[in-house]
Amino acid sequence: MKSKGTLIPIGGNENKGIRTNEKFHTEHIERGILSRVVFESGGTDSLIVVIPTASSIPAEVSQSYIDAFGKLGCRNIRVADIRNRVDTELEENIDLVSRADCIMFSGGNQSEITSKIKDTKLHEIMVDRYQNSSLVIAGTSAGAMCMSEEMIIGGRHKEAFVKGAVGMSKGMGFLPHVVIDSHFIRRGRFGRLAEAVARFPQLIGIGLAEDTGLVIKECNTVEIVGTGMVIIFDPGELEHNTERYVKEGELMSVTNLKTHILAQGDMFNIEKHQVKILHVETPFQGHQSS
Repeated sequence: MKSKGTLIPIGGNENKGIRTNEKFHTEHIERGILSRVVFESGGTDSLIVVIPTASSIPAEVSQSYIDAFGKLGCRNIRVADIRNRVDTELEENIDLVSRADCIMFSGGNQSEITSKIKDTKLHEIMVDRYQNSSLVIAGTSAGAMCMSEEMIIGGRHKEAFVKGAVGMSKGMGFLPHVVIDSHFIRRGRFGRLAEAVARFPQLIGIGLAEDTGLVIKECNTVEIVGTGMVIIFDPGELEHNTERYVKEGELMSVTNLKTHILAQGDMFNIEKHQVKILHVETPFQGHQSS
């Protein structure tokens, strides 16, 4: 089923308009991923609902997004402060999610999102609105990783391709055909995403660098946005995969795992496994303010 909504998973540490020593953290937030989130949501008058459930400091994280979206001219920003499953039943939270133009999941621990929101009435509303309306669901780090059906919840090794090194669980199920990892370059998560793909070879692995994300339409068309790179592990033409044969703790072998390294403006079609490269001199212009 082609969903009418839009997903925007982000690899973490996105530009919020705060000058730091990081090259992609400047005051130029109007050129960043959050600006694209606002554009896809319908502009500065859209209702953006921040859900900080994954974070251990939800109040601080919520305020950081209120400030960041405020710098982009947004004033209709609300927080659905869901800290347990009971909070998903509160009428105020149901009302916010039912009316939202955009839902923004914060970073933190993705298992907090699924344990407190998955399979609740609130989750059902999100799924229905994503499938049948123009709702935008954005999320950074943990908020990005929870979007898939199969979700990475941890990994003991940064690079070793060892069976059982990666923990998996069920995600929110917005995006059924991929598995997502975040902070991919900085934290050296090549091995754990590769193991996840070996365990679920029907899924495409997507590794998001920091301040880098995807704009996904119809659960299928993927556009890369942001300042970093996206690594795609495409197992569509695997020749060998020893995951099912080796014991837990043993090294695995996989051959013909196709890898793509993509940057801003490049496109990937999940269904057709096709890549389209956009020349760096012709970036997307539609979301930038005049």
